[in-house]
Amino acid sequence: MHSTKDFSGIKRFEKKVFLATPTMHGEEREFIEDAFRTNWVTTAGHNIDEIEEMTAKLIGCKYAVGLTNGTAALHMATKLAGERLYGMPKPNEGTLKGKRVFCSDITFDASVNPVAYEDGEAVFIDTERDTWNMDPQALEAAFSLYPEVRLVIMAHLYGTPGRLDELKEICRRHGALFIEDAAESMGALYKGRQTGSFGDYNAVSFNGNKIITGSGGGMFLTDSKEDAERVRKWSTQSREAAPWYEHEEIGYNYRISNVVAGIIRGQLPHLKEHIARKKEIYERYREGFKELPVSMNPYDAEVSEPNFWLSCLLIDKEAMCSTVRGERSALYISEPGKTCPTEILEAMAEFNAEGRPIWKPMHAQPIYRMNSFIMADGNGRGRSNAYIDMGKARDVSSDIFERGLCLPSDIKMTEEEQDGVIEIVKRCFG
Repeated sequence: MHSTKDFSGIKRFEKKVFLATPTMHGEEREFIEDAFRTNWVTTAGHNIDEIEEMTAKLIGCKYAVGLTNGTAALHMATKLAGERLYGMPKPNEGTLKGKRVFCSDITFDASVNPVAYEDGEAVFIDTERDTWNMDPQALEAAFSLYPEVRLVIMAHLYGTPGRLDELKEICRRHGALFIEDAAESMGALYKGRQTGSFGDYNAVSFNGNKIITGSGGGMFLTDSKEDAERVRKWSTQSREAAPWYEHEEIGYNYRISNVVAGIIRGQLPHLKEHIARKKEIYERYREGFKELPVSMNPYDAEVSEPNFWLSCLLIDKEAMCSTVRGERSALYISEPGKTCPTEILEAMAEFNAEGRPIWKPMHAQPIYRMNSFIMADGNGRGRSNAYIDMGKARDVSSDIFERGLCLPSDIKMTEEEQDGVIEIVKRCFG
């Protein structure tokens, strides 16, 4: 059903207001042209060396390996963890063959798919409300149910750090390795320390919509020289030190391009500037919505400083209109004084502004619906409970997905454009 709300007097944006797009500064062109001028337009070159050094120094890790994207970095981290925990796999088997891995539930599937690449089984951990990240209580409950698990993969949602001290302490007590997916949180701080430096292995992303971008690209981060060298070898098809192409193990074409690295090299000095602008957008939304029955994506200001990559909105339960979601579409009843994410997203689209639903929880994805899912009370859903009624779900992840949405958060968005988005949202509650 289409919205019945009154949007009269609101003008359609002449140019599209995007969720998040790259912001170029000029230095990027210089480094790209240098790659062309020197003919280093391959997976080697000075730009790659520079961004590895710059990123390692920025994050606070000893070693960084530039890869094609954040997913490749997470795959290498997951493969390394499996090898460290369970030894070398048999030929044509992943390092996690038959092993369970605890994973964040609200995240992009790139956080989780590497577990499948390595023949493991993801077990999804519910979300806590104060940061929208992995719930330490749910993680503890998961270990009581699956005490044999030795690997946890945690993602910082939308640039907000999770409860790292608690999560890492739980992992320590249970002898588990910790992989930190900082793809969305580059530049975010937890107790004054950069995310991406807390895990046994860590990953960041330079995807086209990230706070620092190369149009693509990612970085594997570690304090182990041996592990960094192992990833370098794997990412270049595992070529051995022989005068011909000699291969003793499976490799991957994962090394970053020197051209892409040139864009990242020009972007990295502007990280603080980008974060400051993202924070301005977040705070302006929060002020603009203060009279509405909504809240912004939360964070614990006492211990963390997000990078505010995406500003998100959560509608109060009592202000939600009747709505239901299928696999690929949603229906709602437009009601006075109430709204829902679909109505707001449709309204913004009508005026040429881009928003997105919150990441659909992994445990509700068709491909992972048969995987176990654990909530803080130790309950959840195992293999026999494949169906979840999104309207009645008790888990936090599904509740945030049902009531939340991502707002336009582009650095280049003007105040006038943001005011227009705020007004559209307000009219949805009319």
